[in-house]
Parts: sequence; C-alpha cells; structure tokens
Amino acid sequence: MRVIVIGGHGNVARLLTPLLVAGSHEVTGVIRDPAHVEDLRADGATPVVADVESMDVETLARLVHGHDAVVWSAGAGGGDPERTYAVDRDAAIRSMEAAGRSWVKRYVMVSYFGAGPDHAVPEDNAFFAYADAKSAADAHLEGSGLDWTILRPSRLTHDAPTGRIETSRTGAEPGSVSRADVALVIAQALERPDLAGTVVEFNNGTVPVAEELDASAA
Repeated sequence: MRVIVIGGHGNVARLLTPLLVAGSHEVTGVIRDPAHVEDLRADGATPVVADVESMDVETLARLVHGHDAVVWSAGAGGGDPERTYAVDRDAAIRSMEAAGRSWVKRYVMVSYFGAGPDHAVPEDNAFFAYADAKSAADAHLEGSGLDWTILRPSRLTHDAPTGRIETSRTGAEPGSVSRADVALVIAQALERPDLAGTVVEFNNGTVPVAEELDASAA
C-alpha cells in the first residue's frame, strides 16, 4: 500500500514507518517542521512538509490523493485548548473529508483509551479540550463512510515492545502501553480490512497483537 502518515515525526509514527517499510509499503510522512525532513528519510519515508492545521479540505485532498490509506497520528500536544481543537478535532475532520473526496477509503485514527461521548472528563480539567476534541473527531470518523479503524491506546510509555496487548473487549481498564506496541498495532491494523468499522481500546497485556486483532475483528 501507499500509506500517508499525518504527524510523521511523532514518537509513534517514527516507530511505525520502519515497520511499514519492512512490510513493502510506501510511506509518505507529513510534517510541519522542515528540520525533520532528514529524520523521515532515515526512517524510510518520503517527507512532505505541510501544516495540516491551516489546510482546507481541497488542499488536504490533493495531499492524500494517490494513497491507499491514511494514518492520523498528529496532535497539538496539549496545553493550548484553542490549538487542541484546531488540530485534534478540526484538522482531523478535514482530513477525513479529504480522504473521502480522494477515494482513499482506508483510514486509521490514533485516539486514546476512554475517548467517546461518555469520556467523563470535567470541563475544568486541563485534559478536557483534548478528550472533547478527540471524541468529536472519532464520532465524525464513525459517520464518514470511510473504512475506518479507531485505535485507542492507553498512556504511552517508552518501554520496549512486547508484541502483546489486552483490550477493553476483555474488560481491560485504562493502563499503559509502549509506543512501539502502538506502532505494531497500527501496522497490523492497516493490513486488516476486516477491522474496518472497529474501535480497539488497548493496553500492554498478554495476548499477541495479531490474535487480539483477530478477536476484535470477529
């Protein structure tokens, strides 16, 4: 596949790209900072410098055109609620609409464990803007008509990959998961059309990723 990763210099994305390249996929990494171009080339991606926060749907459609799948792994990084909504909600939604216009049906969203209309984060909590923005983006994706998969990892760590997860399907509560294992889940999910229309909330656990995705698809 030709995969476009929006947020290509993020910690998860930089672990994802080598996995996709090793699987014979072509990767376009979208970055905002030109200083990151050589990092992406070293990872095996074709870098494209673009500020998705300021791009309209038509410009984003030209960006994703010709790819087979979109991975949204971008984020404002918290802190400023206005920018959080601008990136994590508004730009993400425009990218979904752009994918639809460009006939790029496969779309994988990296969200967070607990997102959704019942996220229960109070408005006076500093995390509220992020929870609200991600939940709105996820809801839009579910109604987009794309072949979407929403991945909701728990708190991210820099631990070594284990290749094993547990999901809310089996009753798991929010915990933690290594970024390397999140990258592995994304890479495998992209190759699983049977995961279209599926939400996968997960932590590190005891079940091999492929086995847990089989169960989630079923």
